[in-house]
Amino acid sequence: MSQDLESAVGKAASLIVGSKYVVALVGAGISVESGIPPFRGPGGLWTKYGEPDMRDYERFLEDPKAWWVERLKPTRHMADFRVRILDSKPNPAHHALAEMEEIGVLRSVVTQNVDNLHHIAGSRNVVEIHGNVTKLRCISCGRRFPREGFSLEELPPKCPVCQGIVKTDTVMFGEPIPPDVLKSSRAEALRCDCMLLIGTSGVVYPAAGLALIAKRRSAALIEVNPNRTELSDTVDLVLRGTAGEILPQIVNRVKRLQGDRQP
Repeated sequence: MSQDLESAVGKAASLIVGSKYVVALVGAGISVESGIPPFRGPGGLWTKYGEPDMRDYERFLEDPKAWWVERLKPTRHMADFRVRILDSKPNPAHHALAEMEEIGVLRSVVTQNVDNLHHIAGSRNVVEIHGNVTKLRCISCGRRFPREGFSLEELPPKCPVCQGIVKTDTVMFGEPIPPDVLKSSRAEALRCDCMLLIGTSGVVYPAAGLALIAKRRSAALIEVNPNRTELSDTVDLVLRGTAGEILPQIVNRVKRLQGDRQP
């Protein structure tokens, strides 16, 4: 580890330990380290296969049954993405975030990823802005159900609670972020006094706006990313490198600081 990075890790750990409410805002970069391709940029699914239908949610509402019939015969790029997710495992960055929650210095993870890897790694307080590929959601009452074992004999499937139409939990193009998720993510941004920006480009909204909300509330922003982002000029501390490389180092330094503060 370079001297500059070692110093930045120490500063990040001190900020985290000295804060009362730390939140992690996580983007696609952390999932890329688990072998899941991003949507945009070099090697991205949309770069490779082309942009998806921008009317996806509108088409779903027009004919939910037809959408489900098509969904159960996925396009090549969606099949590729799903296989990559099912084959992926949490990497050291996911485990580091779960450990930070376990030792009491991280309150929540607000993620743009749909791959369920935070849960598998052991994180408990996770807000999934774009949904979760392992879940289904009723568009009427908002209840979520595990995808595995949910009957798809009738299309479109119906909510067992309110009989509303059920779709995948992942947010489509043209679909509003579910109100409960939007409320929870904004609440975390308003409450935090320190926010970790991990593997996020700062381009996609409303996620990128959460960092700005936190900043306006005088929260310290710590960016962990191998590349410069749209938020780099806004943050208080930058650690250039992958999350899998840097977050375990931060956790180790945090634990040392916690030990030093023990009576």
